[in-house]
Amino acid sequence: METKEHKTVTANGINIHIAEKGQGPLVLFLHGFPELWYSWRHQILYMAAHGYRAVAPDLRGYGDTTGAPVHDSTKFTSLHVVGDIIALLDAIAPDEKQVFVVAHDWGAVLAWFLCLYRLDRVKAYVSLSVHFTPRNPKMKTIETMRKYFGDDHYMCRFQEPGDIEAEFAQIGVREVVKKLLTYRHPGALYFPKGKGLGSFPDTSDTLPSWLSEEDVDYYTSKFEKNGFTGGINYYRALDLNWELTAPWTGAQVKVPTKFVVGDLDLVYNIPGVKEYVQGGGFKKDVPLLDEVVVMEGVAHFLNQEKPDEINQHILEYIKKF
Repeated sequence: METKEHKTVTANGINIHIAEKGQGPLVLFLHGFPELWYSWRHQILYMAAHGYRAVAPDLRGYGDTTGAPVHDSTKFTSLHVVGDIIALLDAIAPDEKQVFVVAHDWGAVLAWFLCLYRLDRVKAYVSLSVHFTPRNPKMKTIETMRKYFGDDHYMCRFQEPGDIEAEFAQIGVREVVKKLLTYRHPGALYFPKGKGLGSFPDTSDTLPSWLSEEDVDYYTSKFEKNGFTGGINYYRALDLNWELTAPWTGAQVKVPTKFVVGDLDLVYNIPGVKEYVQGGGFKKDVPLLDEVVVMEGVAHFLNQEKPDEINQHILEYIKKF
C-alpha cells in the first residue's frame, strides 16, 4: 500500500478516495462487493510498471469515499455512480478524452452502464466476472430473482433496509468478509433468514494462498468503520435502475471489450448465462466484443485469486489501442 499515492477528490458532490500509481494513459479500476480499491492492489502496481497510470477509487458508499447519503438507497443508481465516475475523470484527467476501464462484479455492472451512457469516454473495457445483461422490459430485476431463486437468494435478502446488516453484525464483519471473498461454490448464493453463513458449502477457516490475514484485516477495518449498507444499497437500487434505464432497452454496448470469467464463478453459472456468453447473444449486444476468456478452476474474485494471469490479460488487450 505504501507505494501507491492516496488522495481525495471532490466530485459530483461527494469526496472520492482514490489510490493511484504510474504515469501514462489512464486505466480506471472499478471494484465490486464486498470490496474496495484494495481489490486492485496487484493490478495497480503491474500496470504502473508497464507505462500506465492506474487509478482505483473507493466507489460511492465504500471505504474512505464519503459524502454519499448512505441511508438513502435511491442515491445509489447507475446514473449516480456513473456521474461520480465522469466527474472523477474530469477532475483527475481533464485532458484525456477517453480512458481504459477494468472492472469486476458491481464495478463491472457500472462499467457496462458507463459504456452505454458515455461510450465517448471509454477507449476499451476489460470486464471481469459480470457479462453485459440486456434490460428485460417485462420484469423488474428483483422480481426476476425471486421467481427463479426464491426469497432466500442474496439479492432478495438484501432488499429490506437493516435486515441483512443485523445478521451480518451477529456474524461479525471479519467473518462475513472472509466467507464472501473465499466463496467458491458455482451455484447461487443464498442467505436463509436466521441461519447466517451456515448454509455456505465451504466452511473452511483456512484462508487460500491468494488472500492473506493482512488483506482480510484491511477490508475488515473499513467495513467495521462504515458498515455494509453503502455496498448493499447498490442491490436495493436495482429495481429503480430498471425503471430509469427504460430508454436503453435494446441498446447495444459499442465499446471494444474483453471479457474474462472463472468457470467456478457464481455469475457465470446462473442458468442461461453460459449459453448467452458463448452462443452469440453476448456478441450481438456487444458487437465490439473481441474476446471471451474462461479460466479453469477459478472462482468469482479472479483479480485477487489469479493476479498474474489477470494482469497479463488486461495488458495484452489494452496494448492494442
